[in-house]
Amino acid sequence: MADNPLTAAVHWTEQGLVPAIAQDWQTGEVLMMAWMNPESLALSVAEGRAVYWSRSRQALWRKGESSGNVQLLKELRLDCDGDTLLLKVEQVGDIACHTGRRHCFYQRWNSATWQVTDKVLKSPEELYGQPE
Repeated sequence: MADNPLTAAVHWTEQGLVPAIAQDWQTGEVLMMAWMNPESLALSVAEGRAVYWSRSRQALWRKGESSGNVQLLKELRLDCDGDTLLLKVEQVGDIACHTGRRHCFYQRWNSATWQVTDKVLKSPEELYGQPE
């Protein structure tokens, strides 16, 4: 990892992960946050699409492999501390969230409770063929 310039500057967690924020490359809208490991980062660059590390499945996760809502990598950035990646992506299919919404940040705090602000564009059953 230290010899690879792509991964050497990244400050990985003890679990070998780094948070990765996906942002719409044209509008700047934050779509989602996921985790990457060195392999998923290298694959993202090599394939030109977002590949993440699923902590729940302990496996590589090519965004959109089940739903078709792929994230094409347009630009990759590393923050000033070296501990967060920013992926500027083209969101194919207009859905980034597994709940069927455009983005994962669809709940807003309104001083007493979380309010859902964005509608479901396509149900998880339609996207994945199974309940969320």
